[in-house]
Amino acid sequence: MMKRWAAVAVACAVLALIGVLAFSEPGQSDGGVRLLRQADGSMVLADTAGDAPVLDLYEDFDCPVCKELHGRVDPTIQRLAREGKVKVVFHPVTIFRDEPMRSNSIRAAAAARCVPEAGWLAFRDELYAMQPAPHGTASGFTVEELAAAARKAGAQVDECVTSQSYAKEHLAQTAKVRIEGTPTVLLDGRMLGQEAFDPAALERAITGGDGVSV
Repeated sequence: MMKRWAAVAVACAVLALIGVLAFSEPGQSDGGVRLLRQADGSMVLADTAGDAPVLDLYEDFDCPVCKELHGRVDPTIQRLAREGKVKVVFHPVTIFRDEPMRSNSIRAAAAARCVPEAGWLAFRDELYAMQPAPHGTASGFTVEELAAAARKAGAQVDECVTSQSYAKEHLAQTAKVRIEGTPTVLLDGRMLGQEAFDPAALERAITGGDGVSV
């Protein structure tokens, strides 16, 4: 009887292990990867239990080059973050001083402060998709458009978006940032150049190996 129970126990343990493996994603970190908002409005995507290199990304949502960077490498940096290989810190800033770009940027960034963590990355995608063009002359990112984009990303934050309640706080935080332009990408404090736009080169810089982009 004891041998039979021992056999059953072993079989259950094996089945439990199979179940864990079946629901584990290849390359996924053991820690919990989360997107968290910091006090300064930056957003951190990282394995909370990990000790990965830090990739700081300073972006202006009205910046066409930021949109280009987003389109080229965002899937790669998000994948690496979810694998626990990098800690990504998104810093929305307003770099432009001329209109209508400055107001476009402020409205978008203030709206992004309203969106909860769960929908923030999707809202960021929406912002770049609806970026006003042509740059330098087009006024856009109206509060109505931004509220609709937030709803599309799963967030019901119309009043916060339309009131622009975070605009002054966003500008106050932006004033503390010392960068010359956007996008500015830093890896553990070291500024990256053109490799930031190449998925494979960026992955190699982050991992120190022969990265393969997606």
